[in-house]
Amino acid sequence: MNKVKEIRKERGLSQDRLAQLTGISRKYLSMIECQRATPSVSIAMKIASELDVSTDKIFLDLSTENPTSFPKVIRYIDLFCGIGGFRYASQYAFDKLELNGKCVFSCDIDKYAQESYTAKFGEKPAGDIMKIKASDIPDFDVLFAGFPCQAFSICGLQKGFSDDTKGTLFFDIARIIKEKQPQAFVLENVKNLASHDHGKTLKTILDVLRDELGYHVDFKLLNALDFGLPQKRERIIIIGSKKPFLMDWVFTVDYMKTLDVILEKKVDKKHFASPEIIEKRKSMHSASVYPSIWHENKSGNISSYPYSCALRAGASYNYLLVNGERRLTPREMLRLQGFPDTFKIVVSDTQTRKQAGNAIPVDMVAKVIEKFLPLAF
Repeated sequence: MNKVKEIRKERGLSQDRLAQLTGISRKYLSMIECQRATPSVSIAMKIASELDVSTDKIFLDLSTENPTSFPKVIRYIDLFCGIGGFRYASQYAFDKLELNGKCVFSCDIDKYAQESYTAKFGEKPAGDIMKIKASDIPDFDVLFAGFPCQAFSICGLQKGFSDDTKGTLFFDIARIIKEKQPQAFVLENVKNLASHDHGKTLKTILDVLRDELGYHVDFKLLNALDFGLPQKRERIIIIGSKKPFLMDWVFTVDYMKTLDVILEKKVDKKHFASPEIIEKRKSMHSASVYPSIWHENKSGNISSYPYSCALRAGASYNYLLVNGERRLTPREMLRLQGFPDTFKIVVSDTQTRKQAGNAIPVDMVAKVIEKFLPLAF
């Protein structure tokens, strides 16, 4: 039960205006007012704040004290799995929570990523998700996916997500969620998702997850630097559950890895830049810290830090240089993303650099999963 409609009218606000103030769609607000949807605690708090009332005065049955009830085994799927970042992260979280997790399905279209994933986990991911029927995927409890940022055709949600997102990989996430009805999901995307297509892309994603699929959803921009990894890598994390929840996005980090533990002691000569490039870099810049990773931006300006700027799959080989002299090795790039040295490198250096650049920051996502799962079940 809630009094949103009653109090909104008392305040003289239209549905359109309250939806705009709270950052949700008018359709979702209408569903809340008609008792056909229960908002997440964070959305409820936004609505209550805009209506200038306490949350418990407007949402009479919203509770954050519902007991957690985990299944004996949490079954999950790993979409756009790459080299298994989500699988590593989820296993770390399961171990912390003393839970049993089992991956029942994975997919990635890249044959080299499939090769690396198979070498580690002994399972070859399925291929193109666009060609896989949701009915062919085993039942699961949690969906993990790091998906590409693609523009949508924005024409309102009256026609449903199939019209607004068709032809994008998010559509495949949405159709799988719709048919399989998992308890929860964790999605990862690039920082620019928030501003992509003037914010319309992220809005469409959130509207589909909330309005069309009926999930309680929250999201946050996080930085791997804040999770013990010496890499400035900002990513948007979207979480959703069938159960209302209030996510605390403040995390405690056990320790901060430094470049000293990331960088290899013996490095093959092939990773060093040419004498000309080294001389040019050092004539333009002098580092104040050691060791450091030098970053050259598109304008040719050089800066150095005791951490790495974001790894990029398609970046120039000379984009980042250790102490201005050499490129990061494939193993170092994997370490910067939180992959352990037990990860087997079975493809070329070029492919490994691409895979590391496309991967998720394992330590960061593990912390999110660890904190979110008890709220989602």
